[in-house]
Amino acid sequence: MRHQFTVRIGPIGFRVGSDWAAPIAALQDLYRYYPSPNLPDFTVRLEATHWWRRWLRPSIRIGGDYMLPEAAPLPLGFGLLAAEMAMNLQLALGGRRYLLLHAACVARDGEALLLTGESGAGKSTLATLLAARGWRFLSDEFALIDPETGLVHPFPRLISLKNAAIATAIAARPDAKLGPLLVGTPKGDIRHMVPDALAVGAMDEPARPALLLYPRHGFAAETRGVPPAESFVRLTQASTNYVAMGEAGFTALTRLVREVPAQAIDYPDGATAIDQVEALWRTR
Repeated sequence: MRHQFTVRIGPIGFRVGSDWAAPIAALQDLYRYYPSPNLPDFTVRLEATHWWRRWLRPSIRIGGDYMLPEAAPLPLGFGLLAAEMAMNLQLALGGRRYLLLHAACVARDGEALLLTGESGAGKSTLATLLAARGWRFLSDEFALIDPETGLVHPFPRLISLKNAAIATAIAARPDAKLGPLLVGTPKGDIRHMVPDALAVGAMDEPARPALLLYPRHGFAAETRGVPPAESFVRLTQASTNYVAMGEAGFTALTRLVREVPAQAIDYPDGATAIDQVEALWRTR
């Protein structure tokens, strides 16, 4: 395609091609400190839905090695969002090297905290707040579990902040580099934040899972333990490739829930959640 960009995020390399220059320029700006892959794992294509849609009411169809035919196109103004969605889609549908869990992840002293739950649970916001307090940010989208070692490999793509979480994250990291504010997307208002230098500089350093956390935002503070059987069921639902990986996925997931304690927390605000996380981390 006419405009191209390559980037390596942790162990995963992408080649992004676009019919327009603007999405590629946005990626080059926000991923400027990331390396390029020797050989990309996945290809992304941001294509016009029709040839004339390159100029008249430009409309982006997300494509690549893997695609969802029923996915609705996005206007060119949401080109950065389209690129990020397409990269996530390639990994979600095509990734087989790691067990993929839809989770945010941070680390401290080589040990990882995995935060997983339904959309809106506050995973990305909580991971961003923890990173602002010195934790190493690993991911806000996928936790990559090595089926052989059990380690979590970082995937520090841009942090996708939504709606009220945008102001919360900016208040915690006022010096962070940000993408444009995208108003009225299918997921509401979105703004991308670049992970800090520690996250990018150490993205080749895996961490050992030490605590599984199931957060839920908007409720009175409460903490409860989650038994392995419940955790296993929750994580099968949070994985995009557990079934496709077969025995390797089953072995990796059973080891994770057997060896790593799990807790669920309800929390009304970020400050309360931070206190809960720190308390659980000390007593894990």
